[in-house]
Amino acid sequence: MQVQINSDRHIQADERLAEFTRDTLNSKLSRFADHITRVEVHLSDENSSIKRDGHDKRCLLEARLEGVEPVAVTEHAATVGQAVTGAADKLQRKLASIVGKLRDKHNRKASPDFSELEEVIEE
Repeated sequence: MQVQINSDRHIQADERLAEFTRDTLNSKLSRFADHITRVEVHLSDENSSIKRDGHDKRCLLEARLEGVEPVAVTEHAATVGQAVTGAADKLQRKLASIVGKLRDKHNRKASPDFSELEEVIEE
């Protein structure tokens, strides 16, 4: 799974932040690694000119999956680390839902047609 990190000019995206982000995503999304080709991370400080308390750090995660439209989630928090962790949790839940639906769809297609089976048993 490739992780691409982007940040605005108000977020200092150093190697420590990149490592934390990659580790968090790998930890939360490891069970989906076979389905994910790339995760794009967009970090921003939404009101950097106004230095006030609040949830002004934003993390947008966009996961690229094989054969499915990209999936995006956003989290706002007081710190970049909290925003990354919160967004990773949201993405984990969303991917679990999507992958589960894909498996169900695949299993329905792969299951035998029981009406045909009943006809064979009756003969």
